[in-house]
Amino acid sequence: MQQAQQLRKLLVEGDELDIVCHNNPDPDCLASALALGRIAMTAGIEEPRILYNGDISHQQNRAFVNLLDIDLQQFDPAMIRDRPPSSLLAFVDHSVPGANNRVPEGTPLDIVIDHHPVNGIDARFVDHREHLGAAATIFTEYLRELDIELDEALATALLFAIRRETLNFLRGATREEYEAAGYLHGAVDADLLRRLSAPPVTGVTLDAIATAIDNRIVKRSVLISNVGRTIERDALPQAADYLATLEGVETAIVFGIIRDAIHLSARSPDPRIHAGNILRETFEDVGSCGGHHDVAGGEVPLGIFADYTSDDEQLLAIVEEVVTDRLFAKLNLATDSKS
Repeated sequence: MQQAQQLRKLLVEGDELDIVCHNNPDPDCLASALALGRIAMTAGIEEPRILYNGDISHQQNRAFVNLLDIDLQQFDPAMIRDRPPSSLLAFVDHSVPGANNRVPEGTPLDIVIDHHPVNGIDARFVDHREHLGAAATIFTEYLRELDIELDEALATALLFAIRRETLNFLRGATREEYEAAGYLHGAVDADLLRRLSAPPVTGVTLDAIATAIDNRIVKRSVLISNVGRTIERDALPQAADYLATLEGVETAIVFGIIRDAIHLSARSPDPRIHAGNILRETFEDVGSCGGHHDVAGGEVPLGIFADYTSDDEQLLAIVEEVVTDRLFAKLNLATDSKS
C-alpha cells in the first residue's frame, strides 16, 4: 500500500487530529500542517487543530500566517493528557517529543512526517525522508496520490514552502522538489506568492543583523558572531544567511540570547563541515542542537549561566566568550588568531 493510502487509512480511524508544529514554525512546517489537515478532512475529521509553541517572529513566517489566514492555537500539555483514545497526534517537519517542541518526552505519537536528520522516531505511521529538501514535498506527493483537489491557498503555501526551504532550489533540492513544484504551479496564486516572498523587514531584525556584523570574528573560513539580546529569534538565521555571503567565509554561526535561552543558527556550504553535527556535539551536554550539513540551529538554556542573570552586561560578555570558545575549539581553531 502506498504511504499516502496508509496515512489516510489511519486518519479514517480517528475522530480528532492535533497537528503539533515545532517551536517557531516556518513555512515548511505550516504548509505541511495545512496539507495534513486537508487530508484529514477528506478522511472525515471535521476540525483538525494546528498547535505550536514559541513565537512566530520571522517576517516571512508572520506574513505566511496572516496572508493565508492560518488558524493556529497555542499548545498546552493538557491537550495531550486529556485527549480521548480516538484522538490522533501528529508531528510535521519534526519528529521527537521534547526536541524543538514542548510535548512531554515519551508521549506516544500517531503520525510523524519529516525530512530532518534524526534518530529514534517512534509512531504508528512514519514517513521520514532525510534526502528530501522539504517536508512540503512529501505532502504534495500525498495530495497528488490521493487525488485531493488543490485550491490556490494550499498550492501557494506548499510551493512557497518548498522554495523557501531549498533557497529557491539552490539548497538540498531533489528531483522530487522540482516535480512537486511543477504539479503545484498551475494552481498557485502568483500575486499571493509575490507578497509572501517580499514582506517588510522589522527594525529589530535590522538592528540584530547590524550587531552581528559588528561582532563578527573570523578565523580562516569560519565566522562566529552574536546579536546580543533580541526578541526576534528569526533574526539569527537571517544574520547567518547574510554573513555567510562575506568573501572568504565558508561557515557562519550566529548566536544570541532570547528570553531564557541562547539560540544558535549556522550556515555552511563547506563540504568539509557538517553544521548540524558541529552544533550538536559542541552543546550536547548543555542544550539541544542539530540540523543538516549546511543549515543547523539549536538552543541552550541559560540555566548554565544562572549566577549571572542579574547583570545583563556581564551575562552577555560571558555567553559570548563561552560559546565562541567552545565553537572554535570544536572546529580546531582555538589557537588561531582572531581577525
